[in-house]
Amino acid sequence: MTPELEYLVFTTVFTALMWVPYTVNLILVRGLKDAVGYPENPKPIYAWAQRMKAAHYNAVENLVVFAALVLVAHAVDVHNAVTVMACVVFFWARVVHFLAYSFKVPWVRTLAFVFGFVCQMALAFQVLT
Repeated sequence: MTPELEYLVFTTVFTALMWVPYTVNLILVRGLKDAVGYPENPKPIYAWAQRMKAAHYNAVENLVVFAALVLVAHAVDVHNAVTVMACVVFFWARVVHFLAYSFKVPWVRTLAFVFGFVCQMALAFQVLT
């Protein structure tokens, strides 16, 4: 397995696990019955859990772009130091983004998002050139 595909797997697994903490918060705040049901007046989850849920949505949206670029690069056999570095940095940028978003660190959150976007564009550039 190439490093790019390995980091795609890491990113996918990390994204797949992001729901766990905010869902545990949902169950603790609302109780299991209301967490799995449709209460008329649900208790709000904690602010950090709301931000974590938003970070998860953002991660899913970005995973689509990242995965497509990594898979196209793999299919056309584009593999070099830039593609590897872009994948490694993208993964860690998403980890930092998730934590910074969840714990309300605005500048870090934005910079992590921008780093991730730059990594996506670096992959696209490598595929297209």
